[in-house]
Amino acid sequence: MSNDATATPAPERTPTAASAAVPIRSIGRSHAASIQAHLLALTPHDRYLRFGYAANDEQIARYVDKLNFGRDELFGIFNRKLELIAMAHLAYSIDPSCASCAEFGVSVSKSARGRGYGRRLFERAVMHARNEGVSQLFIHALSENTAMLRIARKAGASIEREGPEAEAHLRLPPADFDSRVTELIDEQLALTNYQLKAQAKNFWDALALLQEIRQGVRDSRDRMK
Repeated sequence: MSNDATATPAPERTPTAASAAVPIRSIGRSHAASIQAHLLALTPHDRYLRFGYAANDEQIARYVDKLNFGRDELFGIFNRKLELIAMAHLAYSIDPSCASCAEFGVSVSKSARGRGYGRRLFERAVMHARNEGVSQLFIHALSENTAMLRIARKAGASIEREGPEAEAHLRLPPADFDSRVTELIDEQLALTNYQLKAQAKNFWDALALLQEIRQGVRDSRDRMK
């Protein structure tokens, strides 16, 4: 393996106004259907980059079924239709000798590319990992997944390549008051944003149904004339 960068602690970065405005919330078992729909909508190449192999529909369904929502942490970004357009999986190590380690994986829908969602999900996962006592974060990616490796490298990760695969190692600083408070605020803002989107969606769905009923009544009247 060749080392592309020297391991350094994750630098403290202040999010820009644009990036801070991205609502990222924790997602659980109740969102399993949304997770599966998001992953199934990925192109074959995107599935290849996300999982390291060309996952078919059945393999994706098994992946979602085996998600351990009680142990791991998942984060999501939703659009106005409450469709999951980007998600991250922070998987904690089950090896007792690596109890303070976790692995990060991310996927972004094609329609949501170029908005920095992958980076924002990474920053959100890093903050949560720190607050949970994780000291080392791993990212296993294909060498051609330059977007993910670029995010890891900018965060200060060391990257080792071996053939078509790469492994990024990022040492995390311990949690502090700022990281804990920031995560609480970010999560509450994301939940509020989600609730507002849900209310708006329910309103427009009800309005569309009402308009459909009215149109049906008009059509019936026209036929009776």
